[in-house]
Amino acid sequence: MREYLLTFFIAASVTYLVVGLAGRFAYWVGAVPPTRDRDVHREPVPRLGGIAMLAGMLVAMLVASYLPRMRDVFTESSDAWALILAAVVICLIGVADDIWDLSALAKFAGQVVAAGLLVALGVQLVWLPLPGGTFVLDQTQGAIMTVVLVVGASNAVNFVDGLDGLAAGVVGIGATAFFSYAYLLSVENNNTSYMTTSALVSVVVVGICAGLLPHNAHPAKIFMGDSGAMLIGLLLAAGSISLTGRLPSQDVDTSSFLLTLLPLVLPLAVILLPFLDMMLAVVRRARAGKSPFAPDKMHLHHRLLEIGHSQWRAVAIMWVWAALVSGGLVVIALVGGWTTYVLLALAVAIMIAFTTGHPRRLLRRGQPSAV
Repeated sequence: MREYLLTFFIAASVTYLVVGLAGRFAYWVGAVPPTRDRDVHREPVPRLGGIAMLAGMLVAMLVASYLPRMRDVFTESSDAWALILAAVVICLIGVADDIWDLSALAKFAGQVVAAGLLVALGVQLVWLPLPGGTFVLDQTQGAIMTVVLVVGASNAVNFVDGLDGLAAGVVGIGATAFFSYAYLLSVENNNTSYMTTSALVSVVVVGICAGLLPHNAHPAKIFMGDSGAMLIGLLLAAGSISLTGRLPSQDVDTSSFLLTLLPLVLPLAVILLPFLDMMLAVVRRARAGKSPFAPDKMHLHHRLLEIGHSQWRAVAIMWVWAALVSGGLVVIALVGGWTTYVLLALAVAIMIAFTTGHPRRLLRRGQPSAV
């Protein structure tokens, strides 16, 4: 665990320190777009926070590769190096988009290239868990599903990056839950080494999100931009894919089905709300005769603001939902039991009431707050 903690602090510290340089570079290259009608912020804010996040990831992974117990992650498998290369590629594509506003097709092509690198270097889905057994994927099926998962995760995180600190917090919380699952699964399986690529990538994602948040929380001094959103989306999806590759398909039975399914479900659950928001946006724009990529101001976080939630409260609500969904899935898979289900159902009911209730009515029931 000490190696993971050290990796986390390095990722967070480097990201935090490099943000200032990334902001200056953004001003120098003109990656400070004027505010638009659909934007929540009123003053121009520099993008390219993803550069600092990439720097934090690279330094943390470099240090981890020299740690005595963590070194095996890099020598026993090529997954870690494949993730690093794909992360650099997708971050550079995001940098180009932050500076020059690439077309949606060009950005999509870049995402496919980054996902294709993962497949070419051996990081891909090889089987899917089913109740009572598994469905083994051939090379083509595995490659297609891997690309779909990586591209979908990258775009979903990009969609949720609409309020200060929202995407960094949601993904950081989800990555924390995924790290807990990956680490505890190694302990439960009595592995001699608890060091895995998926756990390492998860703790790095938590670190770079934590390092960005002090600069990205409301009022944001810098945005992660597409360079950061696509980066953490790819890492989150690729970490789950890497974990499935370490679980032999023949070990899946009815009792361990949920445990085996969780690596695929958990990253999707973390981005469930933004992913649904993305799907609804595509349908909404198509019905209006607009391009699916045409921006608007009807995303979930915009609706929370319209109800009357402040930026801080709207972001906190999304954070709590991310923690409830991702943490709840881990607890259900590892603990289970009716007590767990009842407590989670109660927590969900409370959050639904708090999310949909008008803030002013909620305040009138308690102490009035000074605005």
